[in-house]
Amino acid sequence: MSERWALAPEPEGEGAVLVPLGPDGAPAGEVRREPDLVAAVRDRPDAARWVWRSTAEVYPRLLAAGVRVERCYDVESAEQLLLGHEGRLGEPRSAAAAWARLRNAPVPPDPPPRSAEPGSQDSLFEPSPTAPVPFEGLLAVYAEQQRRHDRAAHPGRMRLLTAAESAGMLVAAEMHRAGLPWRADVHRELLRELLGERYAGGGEPRRLAELSAEVSAAFGHRVRPDLPADVVRAFARAGVRVRSTRRWELEGVDHPAVAPLIAYKKLYRIWTAHGWSWLADWVHDGRFRPEYLPGGSVSGRWTTNGGGALQIPKVIRRAVVADEGWRLVVADADQMEPRVLAAISRDPGLMEVAGHPDDLYTRLSDRAFSGDRDHAKLALLGAIYGQTSGDGLKNLAALRRRFPLAVGYVDEAAKAGEEGRLVRTWLGRTSPKAVGAGEDDEAGLPQEVAEQPAPEEGFTPGYASNNARARGRFTRNFVVQGSAADWALLMLAALRRSIAASGMRAELVFFQHDEVIVHCPAEEAPAVTEAIRAAGDEAGRIVFGPTPVRFPFTTATVERYADAK
Repeated sequence: MSERWALAPEPEGEGAVLVPLGPDGAPAGEVRREPDLVAAVRDRPDAARWVWRSTAEVYPRLLAAGVRVERCYDVESAEQLLLGHEGRLGEPRSAAAAWARLRNAPVPPDPPPRSAEPGSQDSLFEPSPTAPVPFEGLLAVYAEQQRRHDRAAHPGRMRLLTAAESAGMLVAAEMHRAGLPWRADVHRELLRELLGERYAGGGEPRRLAELSAEVSAAFGHRVRPDLPADVVRAFARAGVRVRSTRRWELEGVDHPAVAPLIAYKKLYRIWTAHGWSWLADWVHDGRFRPEYLPGGSVSGRWTTNGGGALQIPKVIRRAVVADEGWRLVVADADQMEPRVLAAISRDPGLMEVAGHPDDLYTRLSDRAFSGDRDHAKLALLGAIYGQTSGDGLKNLAALRRRFPLAVGYVDEAAKAGEEGRLVRTWLGRTSPKAVGAGEDDEAGLPQEVAEQPAPEEGFTPGYASNNARARGRFTRNFVVQGSAADWALLMLAALRRSIAASGMRAELVFFQHDEVIVHCPAEEAPAVTEAIRAAGDEAGRIVFGPTPVRFPFTTATVERYADAK
């Protein structure tokens, strides 16, 4: 029995086309046609890896039939990574596009992103709108991808990245299938408590209407607090200059409208993002099932296609409740990005600091900041995120004296970005070429940095801006944040494998950047906690090789997600 099989669903019907593959990726037997895709996979339990066009095209059908695969190779995910590595990110990444490039034929564009169907698993079963690719084309693309891996800057690392991203696709499909436990009755009670009664016609609920009236009364005329431009004009009319309605800026303003305005903004976000309409759309049968997109951001961080799963407010987390007799094991990676910087820079001093499972910033402050933990934390985060003005510049100088390789690593990445060069994560995920910045968005910045004004005008965190200095800040962070995403993929793969091998009933149900949630019977919680710890250590060894750096987790076993923090 071959350990590797290529598989494609029949364009019509429930069948599949498949063939065993040799070590070089070429067919190692005859092409077969099976009348039942599920049976074709189920009848080959010895297949160690399935090669297919897209995990989203195949795996949900297998999961619905109770069939789980251990490993896969997602051709379109690999194409995206390889295009990026070759400096061609943004070119069509479908298998059909790759097949056309091989034949020097016109390259079809990628289809527009499909909107997720709220509360439904059916969206993942819809026929793909991408251009068709024949089975022989899929095989040719896969074989060529193997050769392209060999031409990568670090072929072994690049292969590991591709395997990890494909494993992430399996985890994403399984998490969608399992769903995050969600109590709709608790959610409705929370909304009533926070927002008050709903008025007929879909207008703002009572509490928002009251706060809106308070804002207008404070200004002495009608103001729409949901319109930032209206608020900025109202402040200007009152003799107060504000550039935005961001919380950190409003909190520095002495005006009676500030308190109700901040309260309004917080509740308005809950109403629009996780209110009654969201609940009706996304929570069914006690589960919230978002569609996760591994590698959805350029740095490799996951995103979701609808549902806002990665921005669940803490107060709303009270509705995430484990099933009776079950628990949620919530695990946060401790100071992940500073530890990643230690591993990728190979700075001996910082690796020694990160080689302990206790608080990294306390150890750092003892080494370089006379015990001032806050200064140590801001210095290290400033080095990673480019927040180096004012006191940050002095703190960075102290950091550079004690940890020159670590600071030099991100400085060099920033320089490369400023010069228009590409940078790579440890495993080879590559930054995009400079593009125009989008709307100002501080997602991804730690709170200590995000709530301060950016030193340079025009900087947009998380984007590859055309502005040289802004792009330098982007690439400075990219090499760390992206390498952290590499580590997280391997951690998830290791945890998934450990849970399956143990025979536990536990299920991975949530993941975002540095946090993972496992839903399990109460008696399995200690074993799950240990599996998470071991997965973090294993991922560190596999991704970064032999270093003293530790990747510990803070874990909590709770009935409600909100009780974990």
